[in-house]
Amino acid sequence: MKILLTGGTGFVGAAVLRRLVDDGHAVTAVVRSESSGQTVAAAGATPLQGDLFDRAWLAAQLREHDAGVHTAAPGDETSATMDDAVVDAAVEAFAGTDKPFVHTGGVWTYGSGADLDEETPYDAPAITAWRQAREDRLLDSSVRATVVQPGIVHAPGQGIAQQLVAAPRTGEGALELVGSGEQHWTTIHVDDLADLYALVVASGSGHGRLLGVSGHSPSVRDLGLALADAVAGTSVETVHERLGEAFGDALLLDQQASGAKARSLGWQPTRPTLVEELRAARA
Repeated sequence: MKILLTGGTGFVGAAVLRRLVDDGHAVTAVVRSESSGQTVAAAGATPLQGDLFDRAWLAAQLREHDAGVHTAAPGDETSATMDDAVVDAAVEAFAGTDKPFVHTGGVWTYGSGADLDEETPYDAPAITAWRQAREDRLLDSSVRATVVQPGIVHAPGQGIAQQLVAAPRTGEGALELVGSGEQHWTTIHVDDLADLYALVVASGSGHGRLLGVSGHSPSVRDLGLALADAVAGTSVETVHERLGEAFGDALLLDQQASGAKARSLGWQPTRPTLVEELRAARA
């Protein structure tokens, strides 16, 4: 397949790029600069310099491809504006066709829950509250669309879990946790997640919302104990001071999920869990 990919130099997008190329697809990676173009070219993609905020331009590029995968994420106040343009372009280019489009969401939009799945009502924290309207617009269209919703993505030395690796220690040497540590994080290795994107694209179908989680939902306390012999909880105020209120509130969510729907498609996560990864880093 000829696939248009956004975010190919990012943490998730780079892994998706590698997997799609390994599977024999011809990948066009949208980039913002010449240096980014060199990066994706080295990974086997054809770089295409362009502006993801330009709906008309992106729609024209999508029409020249068999599928689209959107993983780009500014991670700032422009995120909603970019996704508006990307969703509108995908609907304009792919509606009524047999071309699949894979969008990226996130598990945080569901809020806290001990057994989250794709039917759980959204209860998003402020940092991701903007996502639902864009996802609904895409999924309500006639595009063969899938919104992959990753858990906390990890790989050695990468991902949000590095906030724990870099966390301060108390005077007694205990690792300071994010909050009490009793909350759980849903997790997924970046290469397992890339496998899911590749499977969805190759299926040629739209699967609606699809949680990209390994089923491994450790408590933050367990993650801390993978890194240190002793840990100490912190207050919500401390979390907000250290990480900011919006990001901190997301990391204080207590979330567990199995990812059963994704497994029903034949996906099987096989990489090390986040606890195993952190223990290995400490060794």
